Amino acid sequence: MRSLSAILFAFLVFQSCNSLNPACGSARPAPAIASLSATTITFAEVQQGFVLTVNGSHFVSSTVGEINGTALSTLVTSPTQLQVTLTTTLITAPGTASVTVNTPSGTSGDLGCTSGGTSSALSLTIT
Repeated sequence: MRSLSAILFAFLVFQSCNSLNPACGSARPAPAIASLSATTITFAEVQQGFVLTVNGSHFVSSTVGEINGTALSTLVTSPTQLQVTLTTTLITAPGTASVTVNTPSGTSGDLGCTSGGTSSALSLTIT
């Protein structure tokens, strides 16, 4: 009975904190982006297929890069870096694009655990 009380107490205290909640061990953390390999590129570079590197944290194999909310084919090179190729299929003219990364939710169940999510956005200017 005593150990059940301790588990219940730990669950109630730590239920929304993935790093401390032992029941959240399999939950995927939300990704975060810190910088882009370039913040301004030319439309000519897009026409050639520009490889954009996104630097951040909590990237996993299922994390995808997004431009203006559209998921791109993504190469995750490490937990802190991924690459996407920008083409005219997605970017059709000069302007500003919103870059985010998304990790699909994991299988944390209903334990008060967050899992996956979309990062905040950084802007990419195409001239």
